[in-house]
Amino acid sequence: MSDFIGVHHLATPVGNRNSRRRTKGLSMSEARRRERGNIARLTIAQALAGANSVVVYATGAIIGNTLAPDKALATLPISIFVIGMAACIMPTGWVARKLGRRAAFLAGSACGVLTGLLASVAVIVGSFWLFCAATFFGGAYAAVVLSFRFAAADCVEPERRPRALSIVMAGGVLAGVVGPQLVTATMDLWPPYAFAATFIAQAVVAVLSAFVLLGVQLPMPTLAERAGEGRPVSKIMRQPLFISAVLCGAASYMLMNFLMTAAPLAMRLCGHSQETSNLGLQWHVIAMYAPSFVTGRIIERFGAPRVVAVGMALTGLSAAIGLGGIDVAHFWLTLILLGIGWNFGFVGASAMVLDCHQPEEKTRVQAANDFIVFGTMAVGSFASGSILNAYGWNAVLWVSFAPLALAAVALLIGSRAIRAVAVS
Repeated sequence: MSDFIGVHHLATPVGNRNSRRRTKGLSMSEARRRERGNIARLTIAQALAGANSVVVYATGAIIGNTLAPDKALATLPISIFVIGMAACIMPTGWVARKLGRRAAFLAGSACGVLTGLLASVAVIVGSFWLFCAATFFGGAYAAVVLSFRFAAADCVEPERRPRALSIVMAGGVLAGVVGPQLVTATMDLWPPYAFAATFIAQAVVAVLSAFVLLGVQLPMPTLAERAGEGRPVSKIMRQPLFISAVLCGAASYMLMNFLMTAAPLAMRLCGHSQETSNLGLQWHVIAMYAPSFVTGRIIERFGAPRVVAVGMALTGLSAAIGLGGIDVAHFWLTLILLGIGWNFGFVGASAMVLDCHQPEEKTRVQAANDFIVFGTMAVGSFASGSILNAYGWNAVLWVSFAPLALAAVALLIGSRAIRAVAVS
């Protein structure tokens, strides 16, 4: 929202002039109200649209296990979901750069509706591949939803970006309640087509989110942004800070996806009920987003790299607890700590990305970051199902320590480079 009050584009005089032109006739109090309104709407939309991902994760491997021609393909729908996220990041960034973020938001909502309708039909006709197509569009929707955090950062002054980013991410707390409860309340409403009604309800929720997003008032891209001015993305990506941010963000998201993809099916294979799995997933998603109420302030006080380091440690602890047993308590505690670790790691890494670009470079750099993060997630999704089916849940947990070690090294190198620049 700081584009409306003339303080966001500190790095480029042209951006400041454009910002001042956009604020003509808009008082400071009106600008603040619009800022608060935008963040509130983005937070509500995050809550509603975030349920899309929760529904897919809660049901994807189970439906896949029922419909797949080969049980080894059980988690393929979730992997396709992640591929949809990665494949649609760059097109989403292009739409945001050329037509504005709200146009990208509404296109994503259309994908969310299509996800629910296609998935419902797939369950009814028993088509595994149609269900995979549905989850691809679900991934496209999720990619757009994750851009809400950067849109929130556009709304405020530079020093308050981490807080705005984390407030919008906090909307996922409601998604953590809505998604699993949506599954529990609707999965048996249309016998014998389990989960068919669930995806119809998910499509309705996507429509509600679209109506909320219609009220978001974000500035249109500047001429410099539309023209792609600024440094080449390849040059920005060679910065130690960017390398550290993207590797930590990728590790956080990949490991969260890697373990969460396998957990519902692992719980079923260990004799736990679907309701128990849904409740565990609900607390996992709440744990993913609830810290966002304070993560921004923690980042402002201690710095993003330290917050990311804590997130990595919590993720490692979650895997260690999972190795301790297969009781419900082990699964739930693993999922809860995994969620908190993801929040600190991913939100912290996203805050680091905000320091890597100039205003006219933001959509290109943010899209490049998310493309790498979600592309890495796809690898984790494919590997998760194969490892679970071939070697079991404990093997999935052991493998997760390798990306953690890589991210820790990248964070250490990036932090040293940041300190060296600060000293010089």
